[in-house]
Amino acid sequence: MSTYDEIESTQSPEPTSPPEDAVQILDTDGSLLPGAKRPDLTDEELLEMYEELVLARRFDERATGLQRQGRISTYAPMRGQEGSQVATSFALDAADWLVPTYRDHAAKHAHGRSYESLLQHLAGYREGYAVPDDVNALPEYIPIGTQVPQAMGLAWGFTMQDQHDRAVLCHFGDGATSTGDFHEGLNFAAVYDVPSIFVCNNNQWAISMPFESQTATETIVEKADAYGVEGVRVDGTDPLAVYAVTRAAVQKAKHPAEGERRPTLIESCQYRLGAHSTADDPSAYRDEDDGEDWEDRDPVERLERYLYREEILDDDLADEIADRVEDCLATAIERAEATETDPGRMFEHVYEEPTDRLREQLADLDGLRERHGDEAFEEVGE
Repeated sequence: MSTYDEIESTQSPEPTSPPEDAVQILDTDGSLLPGAKRPDLTDEELLEMYEELVLARRFDERATGLQRQGRISTYAPMRGQEGSQVATSFALDAADWLVPTYRDHAAKHAHGRSYESLLQHLAGYREGYAVPDDVNALPEYIPIGTQVPQAMGLAWGFTMQDQHDRAVLCHFGDGATSTGDFHEGLNFAAVYDVPSIFVCNNNQWAISMPFESQTATETIVEKADAYGVEGVRVDGTDPLAVYAVTRAAVQKAKHPAEGERRPTLIESCQYRLGAHSTADDPSAYRDEDDGEDWEDRDPVERLERYLYREEILDDDLADEIADRVEDCLATAIERAEATETDPGRMFEHVYEEPTDRLREQLADLDGLRERHGDEAFEEVGE
């Protein structure tokens, strides 16, 4: 039985967002759709997922503000995409591996990374990129699509070592499906039947290129047929549907039924409600009212409404969660900004051996610091 068939759900009657054939569990008002069932999650786990979503939304808002103040570098917002990120990580077991992109902040945090470390690297402290030994995740990828064959290779390695208790989940965007790396990764994953889940976060835009200009196929998921793997399309703004689909794919990757192939391609349909990054101006290529119908499918509010309906969440508990989230972020920002380093370290890994020009630049920097003190540079940063 396929992953898709195992998920009991009903499609929304809306013709636009998300597509009619996408798996859904929750309606926009937080009610279960007719015929849909709640995934196998306890009340406590649902509250944990909700708190992770609230934390992701507030991190996104705070990080955007920090960038505007010059306190971190260019940031990739994730508003509207948090539900898919958190839900996919919740579907993973501790032994499973996450292969993220530069936008998957919530996915990384939900799988064990700290927001403090994510802010550190955005502030230029390279140790923030280091993944703790007890977190099964690779560093984020900036070049589009390069992580797909690497995720496949990681999963293949587990297969060759007879480590069948773990799977690899790889995130990428719709733009990555136009790269050769996407083709090679999916093809090899299918041929060698590795325990892998490929999640295409189709947010309808590859920077300024709309989805309809990205591919001649109507969907991303239909590309799975060409590789001989299972494809599932899911409403990426419905955290419960994303969790259910991903959890089934993770289980299949590790424990396939007879005749089933381990890999799955999931097309998570969502919308990039904000800019591609804080260096982007989306008004230059799309109308202001584009995506308005997706606003009604806000993943944070959608799960919140469900929890209220089921009397799992009330106003007092929501306030407690909001307070914890603010405390968590305040601590993460404070610790990240308390990190100290030597500006001269920026020259260390430009080349294996420093060039004469780099040595001159380092000497110039040392001279400026000696004459004016580091305080002068702090004032420029402010």
